Amino acid sequence: MQRPPGAPAALQMRGIGKSFDGKAALRDASFRLEWGEVHAIVGENGAGKSTLMNVAAGVYVADGGYQSIDGEAISLRSPLEAAAAGLGMVHQHFRLVESFTVAENVLLGLGRKSKVKTPADAAAIVAAKSREIGLPVDPHRQVADLSIAERQRAEIVKVMLLGARILVMDEPTAVLTDEEARTLLSFAQRLSRQGHAVVLITHKFREVAAFCDRVTIMRHGETVLDGAPVADVTEADVARLMVGDALTVAGRPLSRPGDVCLRVEGLSAQATAHRQNLNDIGFELHAGEILGIAGVGGNGQEELVACLLGLEKIDAGAIMLDGEDISAARPGKRREAGLRIIPSDRFDSGLIRELSIADNLALTTIPGGSFGGPFLLRRRAMREKAAEAIDAFDIRGATPDRPASLLSGGNAQKVLLARELGQGLKVLIAHSPSRGLDMKATEFVRSAIRRAVEAGAACLLISEDLQEVMSLSHRVAVMNRGGIVGCRQAGDVTPEWIGGLLAGHA
Repeated sequence: MQRPPGAPAALQMRGIGKSFDGKAALRDASFRLEWGEVHAIVGENGAGKSTLMNVAAGVYVADGGYQSIDGEAISLRSPLEAAAAGLGMVHQHFRLVESFTVAENVLLGLGRKSKVKTPADAAAIVAAKSREIGLPVDPHRQVADLSIAERQRAEIVKVMLLGARILVMDEPTAVLTDEEARTLLSFAQRLSRQGHAVVLITHKFREVAAFCDRVTIMRHGETVLDGAPVADVTEADVARLMVGDALTVAGRPLSRPGDVCLRVEGLSAQATAHRQNLNDIGFELHAGEILGIAGVGGNGQEELVACLLGLEKIDAGAIMLDGEDISAARPGKRREAGLRIIPSDRFDSGLIRELSIADNLALTTIPGGSFGGPFLLRRRAMREKAAEAIDAFDIRGATPDRPASLLSGGNAQKVLLARELGQGLKVLIAHSPSRGLDMKATEFVRSAIRRAVEAGAACLLISEDLQEVMSLSHRVAVMNRGGIVGCRQAGDVTPEWIGGLLAGHA
């Protein structure tokens, strides 16, 4: 149900800027959403899609620019203010309390000022809204027992009950089956035809072409295509605009690959409520080589890393390290065999904040007896080894006894490098190694990885930062929907090829 020509836009954003710690995430970004349409925002990770919509939803406050909803200028400072203005956002990571039922989550979201006072009242309105919008939701079920698709429906119903006339969905089909995705996107179309306005943040052109009316493309925090009719945009246009015309390729190709260090054959793992499925993944990684895996987040990268490290079981396939099958080996045994990790979150999975730098550096070698037995550690030796690492890796402001929590992001990453690039390294899995770092720290991390590889190690680089993949890798693979969908020598990578695979239409 389109509004007449000249009617106010559902959502208007002009000249939006937003920086975090001095780094610009949005630069003069613009977006116009009309009532009665499904409007896609497309771009690779870090393009600014989610940041722009988080500004619209009141999660972030813009540094500058103009915003309006239905023609009325707004300056939102919280999601509650956005909900009051009629805009609701369903985030990639749902805002639901797992120990509560769906009805209890809705009751919590409505707040104390609502006329709905009891879980029974909330259950009644959830059931009614569910029937009205055609999304089946059981209000009495606990969120922890719901599938991803069911949680998503619960979140949408909650947002609609909070008064959303504008619905923003961030990568809503990332971990859904094809049938679940079609059901959700058909709902979005139906909702827009009833007079609502829907924003779909995505990187999948097939979804854009099949279900959206207009498309906006973002790159590096800027709007590079502003609200073009989907019928006027080709797949090649989307691929080129997502990635840009220029890619920084690694300085030199791999002239003489060494022996195969890591071979993965037919690796598959079933999806669960909390993870993406992996589909028949296979690749070889040679000594002295960096194989970069590019992809938009949520396409199985975390799951692949967990399977390679032994943190998740695989359902089929094999993982061979130096010719030895480690598919069923415990994580500690894989480490002893030479497999090391720079995780995507340095503090969540790599370091223990409360422990000293010396303790963090020794964590992985203590079990082998490097610093004495389990009941009597040689603390002096640990501190001496830590002092050497602090000097070798230029860990600024660090002492062996200093807690890791007091380190900056760059220096914390250097502690990880000092530990993981140590003796016995054969294969390094580097997952987004420069995420959140400044330019100087980024270059230090990348140089350290290059030196380790030049010394004979192999590196599997997994990153959502396309330029990081291109600047380091000898070969580039693309991961999409739990599988590797293409692989080329870095020098043969073109914007059209990689953009097409990232968008899921090649």
